[in-house]
Amino acid sequence: METLADLTVSEDTILEACGDREIPPLGVIEQQWETDPLPDEELSSIAAQATTNLEFQDVPSGGEVAVGVGSRGIANLDAIVAGVVDGLEDMGYKPFVFPAMGSHGGATADGQAEMLATLGVTEASVGCAIRSSMAVEHVGTTASREVPVYADANAVAADAILPVNRVKPHTDYDGDLESGLAKMLVIGMGKQRGAKTTHEWAIEWSFRNMIPEVTEQLLDTLPIVGGVAIVEDQLDDTAIVEGVPASNLIQREQELLRTAYDLLPRLPFDELDVLVLDQQGKNISGQGIDPNVIGRRPFAINEDEPTTPVIKRIFVRGLTPESHGNAMGVGSADFVHRDLVAELESEDTLVNALTAATIRGVRIPPVVETDRAGMIAALSAIGVVASEEVRLLRATDTMRLQRLYASPALVEDARNRDDLVVVSEPKPVAFSADGRLEAASPVAH
Repeated sequence: METLADLTVSEDTILEACGDREIPPLGVIEQQWETDPLPDEELSSIAAQATTNLEFQDVPSGGEVAVGVGSRGIANLDAIVAGVVDGLEDMGYKPFVFPAMGSHGGATADGQAEMLATLGVTEASVGCAIRSSMAVEHVGTTASREVPVYADANAVAADAILPVNRVKPHTDYDGDLESGLAKMLVIGMGKQRGAKTTHEWAIEWSFRNMIPEVTEQLLDTLPIVGGVAIVEDQLDDTAIVEGVPASNLIQREQELLRTAYDLLPRLPFDELDVLVLDQQGKNISGQGIDPNVIGRRPFAINEDEPTTPVIKRIFVRGLTPESHGNAMGVGSADFVHRDLVAELESEDTLVNALTAATIRGVRIPPVVETDRAGMIAALSAIGVVASEEVRLLRATDTMRLQRLYASPALVEDARNRDDLVVVSEPKPVAFSADGRLEAASPVAH
């Protein structure tokens, strides 16, 4: 059985194979975004008020409300969920939180509760019970294809169901409904069994067709009162917290998705030779590395690839602690640092990949010993490009894209653009004795 040491290619081997490859100096550029986030101190009260927009007319006084919360790294999630809980209690209901995250957390009840805790959602922080279980109920079958539909057993037993989720572009497909309330109801609330079923059918049916149909069925079948939708801006700050009633959930989410696309942080260049990412992770994107940002879609069965950007090589240096070893999406990279593979939990990663039918997304790329080796290997595989023309960009991850390290060619491009400013001029890249980049991640916020 191969070990991490067996998989890792040494820096000496990379240097011998690639020769004396020059790493371009890097400056710092910053994207200029106009944002208007909601005040942090008001988010709980805004979320509480949002619950009053929902449809409780058929819910008995004192009834239990199941609040679905997922595994995404949503800004201020604990404060928003706590506000939803407060709003429900103010109206006389008894809320509890249930994990609505499909197979994440290793597809175990304890793992999903732990994932919520990692995101700051605990019984103490949100003020209500958390009922984590992988048990589901079969709640129906789709009319067009006779696909079984499942939902969390605790949620089904409640008097009302209320998902809380961020509305954003999905990583695997383009459609009128992507990531958001509807997807949480269809996949997240379906736990591992429901998520596995829907992903298998999506290979031929496509989520763009499945999600709306199954959502309509769930709205007709279960006591869903609506949901609390969140939209974030380019800096991952909370821009919108809105109560969306069940009767208007599909239409309103489509509108919020268009807003989310407008606010999606993107790389400022459509063509790159090398992209260096300091980290990937499940708290950053469902695919670890957001396909909408890098232009690579590992699902890619019955779905179109993004047309931009075009990136020749991607080197990823690490895995976020919040991922708990789930390296979903690592297959989108061309090279990875040994530190990432050292953190990888193969069982959790494969369970997620099998559930999501995204096997290509978890193929392990070549593993390098050092940052220097990773950058040299990437640069050696871009074709014949003059050193002064190399387009190399380094980012913290695909969610934090305001401030970036950039090679001289990109710095010169930035000087001629109103949406970019040059923060510092290019300087030689420095490595520590063990081959690690010495400069910190380029986060500006």
